[in-house]
Amino acid sequence: MRSFFRHLVSTTAMLTLATSAWAADSGTLPATVKQSLEAARVPLDAMSMAAIPLEGQGMAQFINADKVVNPASTMKLVTTYAALELLGPTYSWRSELLGTGPVSNGVLEGDLIFRTSGDPKMTLERMWSLLRELRAAGVREIAGDLILQPADIRLPINARPFPDDGNDPSKPFLVEPDPLLTNLKLLVLSSYGEDNGVRIHLEPALPEITIVNQLRLLEPVSNCPWPNVTYGIDDQGTHATVTLVGALHKGCSVQRYMSALDAPTYTGSTLRTLWRDMGGAVRGTTRVGQAPSGARSLARSDSPDLVTVIRDINKFSNNTMARQLFLTIGRETRNATDLDDQQAAVRSINKWLNVKGIQPTGLVMENGSGLSRIERLTARDMAMLLQQAWKSPYSAEFIASLPLAAMDGTMRRRLRNTSVAGQAHIKTGSLSGVRAIAGITRDANGQSWAVAAIVNHAAAGASREALDRVLTDVHRRAPTNVAANR
Repeated sequence: MRSFFRHLVSTTAMLTLATSAWAADSGTLPATVKQSLEAARVPLDAMSMAAIPLEGQGMAQFINADKVVNPASTMKLVTTYAALELLGPTYSWRSELLGTGPVSNGVLEGDLIFRTSGDPKMTLERMWSLLRELRAAGVREIAGDLILQPADIRLPINARPFPDDGNDPSKPFLVEPDPLLTNLKLLVLSSYGEDNGVRIHLEPALPEITIVNQLRLLEPVSNCPWPNVTYGIDDQGTHATVTLVGALHKGCSVQRYMSALDAPTYTGSTLRTLWRDMGGAVRGTTRVGQAPSGARSLARSDSPDLVTVIRDINKFSNNTMARQLFLTIGRETRNATDLDDQQAAVRSINKWLNVKGIQPTGLVMENGSGLSRIERLTARDMAMLLQQAWKSPYSAEFIASLPLAAMDGTMRRRLRNTSVAGQAHIKTGSLSGVRAIAGITRDANGQSWAVAAIVNHAAAGASREALDRVLTDVHRRAPTNVAANR
């Protein structure tokens, strides 16, 4: 019996030591990573790092891993993985056109209602297809109004716009989520140097956007230089003016992606413009409202499934889609105690993490996209989340949504001509004072690791090489290595 208790105490001590080793930082930063940080004048303690072997190989490594940091866009991994498990990989959004009256000789004798469910991927092409289906239903004219019915999404009352230091609210990555969001509120403004001057084309060509073209035409050149064009945007929500100033050489062109107008104005005007281009007409006005109980469906469009949506979010770090998805999680899981869908999403994701045995240290989720000055996470929690994702029944779908090193998405120009090219699925993160990577990478033996590395420092913008070298170091590890110190 005495030997049994000695064995029990010994075993308990070993388990305690093992747990402590797991909880504590281990090893040091790889020498190449240290060199890159020092060259970038970034303090070594500004990097938080966690690497967890996923197939029983090697040793986990944690460096400053419990420091609560801003993860930038790597926060999208939390939102998209949670969405896969809470909503399911086949989840989709439906948009419909409904009529309030009969169709007689091509005229809808009533109102046309556009009803959305908060689709983050309702593109211009899908809006066109929806209207083509309406034409196929025999409608060419609407006698009443165009009514926009918002999705049942409860935005936080005190939400504040992201304080971007670029001082340009027209940037597409700043577009806010909205119950009437379509086409990410995107506008494409193209300028072409032609014989008669500089021609401007806006897509979609919304009448609420006034273009003031002050561009001068220059003589043709053999190689078009970087365009000398500036854009002044006065956005009043219901209408906007875009002023172009500068010069463009004949035979050259320039394109600018931007956003303007509030969501109801943009969506209503886009629907009317596309309908007009098809030869259709709306006699009435555009207004926000609800479909009456007797309205009948005339056309509908289902979004691509969630797997496709999270691929767009993670490959291209789409903030607006991530934020719309975050609110969708809230809507689908809200209860009577939730004041809004942001609060519902935070509660549901925290509960989901706890069920998985992850109790995040200092997790702060504002909008689930990483476009935030206040969102927080630790490198350890991020790596543990990725470890759980590896075990998920939807692991293949989740991992395939991440950018592939040197090949696509936000990683397409990184780690080219290295051993990691094509071997790592990595989400990137970038904000002023923040650079981050997180994802699944493979070592030279073809075995997988969950890796997270985050730099929070004023000079973080210079730390890209150091972050890349975290991945190359993991790739070269032997089965028992922690890090390369040579």
